Amino acid sequence: MEQYPKRLNGVFQALADPTRRAVLGQLSKGPASISELAKPFDMALPSFMKHIRFLEESGWILKRKVGRVRTCTIEKKAFAAADAWLSKQRALWEARFDRLDALLEGPEDE
Repeated sequence: MEQYPKRLNGVFQALADPTRRAVLGQLSKGPASISELAKPFDMALPSFMKHIRFLEESGWILKRKVGRVRTCTIEKKAFAAADAWLSKQRALWEARFDRLDALLEGPEDE
């Protein structure tokens, strides 16, 4: 009964973790190196890299290597996918609530 692409699942799974959300928050200010991104977190670099890989695989970030420095940038396509899905859901639920309001208010003649 899977009606949404697996990629969309990854987009939302990435947002489910506070570390990954914080990384995206940092990247919203501009590109950053892995070491800059890891600095605020109290975890070993290999553990942090798992979060970076997950964000990269789910489409939230792009990573490029220049020399020994790996720099991450935010990928706007993931935001568009999440926003499109949320917009559909918002429209669906707003329509349902409008119908419920109309039903609860009943006919205006009464």
